[in-house]
Amino acid sequence: MRRVELPEIGTFEAWRDEARALLGAGVPPEELLWQRGQGDGDLFAEALPPVGGAAVSVPRGFVDLARLVVWHRDPERFARLYAMLWALRRDRRLLEDRGDPRVEKLTRMAKEVSRDRHKMTAFVRFREIGQPGANRRSFAAWFEPTHHILELTAPFFVKRFGDMDWAIFTPDLSAHFEGGALRFATGATRPDLPEDATEELWRTYFRNIFNPARVKLKAMQAEMPKKYWHNMPETRLIPEMVATAQARAREMAEAAPTLAPKRAERITARLRDGPAERSHPASGELTDLSTGLSGCRRCPLWQDATQPVPGEGPQDAALMIVGEQPGDREDLEGRPFVGPAGQLFDAVAARAGLDRRAAYVTNAVKHFKFAPRGKRRIHQAPNRGEVQHCRWWLDLERRAVKPKLILAMGATAVESLTGDRRGLTARRGGIERTQDGTPVLITLHPSYLLRLPQTERAAAEALFESDLRRAVQMLGAINAGPGADAPAG
Repeated sequence: MRRVELPEIGTFEAWRDEARALLGAGVPPEELLWQRGQGDGDLFAEALPPVGGAAVSVPRGFVDLARLVVWHRDPERFARLYAMLWALRRDRRLLEDRGDPRVEKLTRMAKEVSRDRHKMTAFVRFREIGQPGANRRSFAAWFEPTHHILELTAPFFVKRFGDMDWAIFTPDLSAHFEGGALRFATGATRPDLPEDATEELWRTYFRNIFNPARVKLKAMQAEMPKKYWHNMPETRLIPEMVATAQARAREMAEAAPTLAPKRAERITARLRDGPAERSHPASGELTDLSTGLSGCRRCPLWQDATQPVPGEGPQDAALMIVGEQPGDREDLEGRPFVGPAGQLFDAVAARAGLDRRAAYVTNAVKHFKFAPRGKRRIHQAPNRGEVQHCRWWLDLERRAVKPKLILAMGATAVESLTGDRRGLTARRGGIERTQDGTPVLITLHPSYLLRLPQTERAAAEALFESDLRRAVQMLGAINAGPGADAPAG
């Protein structure tokens, strides 16, 4: 019996290299005793000297499986993986046999590690420990994973919290991210972490997402096991919120607004029928549309956004302005074009003589799509499916307003109105038409201007202003009636 010692840090790479060499040298599984860290070892096992052998190849699926299984707490995990490698030499399709007990065991172990990793990303709670006035804020967290997943999961926290220094302590290992560099050290006992301002933020967030009408204790504990509760500030609220859930649900039901039967019937029909619904909105329908939008589940964007952002403006507006999607400020306030891009638009529109208050302003996509970066939410462009799902709402707005001209700002707006987002720069300033014949003046989105270097922004802003001036001129010609001069399009 020969002993193979693996390090506590870089375990997967070390196991992979050892297994590759042993397999190439033809060392059978029964001759090996695998061990992570020093430990006590086996009195009758010798340390294995370096071995060499022919290069071996394995199915990619096995590599992906091993990347998870090596972090399982089962002391036999390395031996199980090597035994599977040994068996794959004879049958490379063995992993496809889910009825094989060895395959079933390793697959289950991989799922358990993956599930534990997910729990860690969801339930780690940092507390601030840095000194006031420091250049970078410092945070620390304590977590007790079921498996050895800290090294596997640490890159997630580097990506998510790369703008601060932090440490995560577990009984087996600790991770430290300082000055942009990640390092690992030995495990620790639970440190005494102070409460900070984020404690109350977590409790406020939990109060707001807790739905008293949908309390399912078993389901909640399955997703958030009690073993994690003592590290999470919001869990202190659970007993009281569960105890008062029925009373709060009754209060919500009694306070809920009611809709006139016909109005409720129209909204429900639209949500149910989707794009097949083609009836023209009646007078005052924008109010109904806004109410129906609040319950939209047509694509997954509603799950992370604070609220949908409907359009606003006169229902008889001659000009409809269509942007791409709400930003961070719009998502929080529930109104279109109130963030930095909206402020830039207002400034340029004022110079161009365009009165925003006389236009109907909306977005092609009604929910904010973003990727979290620490405490910030970074805008993400909606994909084609999300644009198509939301186009139904934009079509309803167009039918209700019946604009004489649409100003399309940005590629997403152009795609929603014309079906094609390509070549936006070349198409800028041109006139195209929707399927029902409404003219569409294409221009850039003000958020694009904000991202340009200062050396390029002035020229691009001048072009944007010229497009807004053209929209004003076209509206003047349209309102003047047939025979009036209008810019060529």
